[in-house]
Amino acid sequence: MSETADAAPGPAEDLLAATPETAYFWGRVAGDGELTGNCVTVHTEDERAADALATIAGADRTGHQVAARESAHDASIVRYEDEYEIQVFGSPADRAGAALGLPIDGQPGGYRFDSFADHRAPLVRGLLEACGTVCFRESSGSVGISFVHGDESLLQTIRSLLADANLHVPTDDLAETSSGGYWFGLADDADTGEFAEWVYTGSDESGCYSDGRRQKLRRSVERATGSDVGDLG
Repeated sequence: MSETADAAPGPAEDLLAATPETAYFWGRVAGDGELTGNCVTVHTEDERAADALATIAGADRTGHQVAARESAHDASIVRYEDEYEIQVFGSPADRAGAALGLPIDGQPGGYRFDSFADHRAPLVRGLLEACGTVCFRESSGSVGISFVHGDESLLQTIRSLLADANLHVPTDDLAETSSGGYWFGLADDADTGEFAEWVYTGSDESGCYSDGRRQKLRRSVERATGSDVGDLG
């Protein structure tokens, strides 16, 4: 499938119903969003992803700025990125807290994603794009894929999602970051090419992906393997 496909998601009839689109949406919220009693807020650095998230939620993009972000692994490194914000007001916040165990008003979350068992790939895709990092390691010629977040419980949940997927993607143990959060990476013997193809399966048809993140993962895998893996999606 071409990465320039114009597919776009439609609005969800019910944000808590299990579909590929809602799985992606709540993965993005869990990884880089927050809930209050009557509002769901989610952030993304990619305009395409912002439009997809807003459409799924039946909401408007409520903000765009160039934000300074500390590196997840090294607080001394600061990047400047576009940041889009989408807000959904009303009952979805409270319902998501109850049904999915997402934290509300800063309270601890339980992260119950069992309802998305049939849509694990788009859920993990949303999490990867929201709180994951992808890099090509020049020293070893390999791909580094990791997940970083302030909530240790969320990262343990992501590890469980990967363990339950039919993939060879063993993960390292959680560790602390220099900025006070937590992180884990795919183990050195993980099949990152298999992971890349799996996590973006169906993304062209749904329109639920970040252009920049998908391209970076594809190019990193191609550099590491020395072969053309084709368009992800």
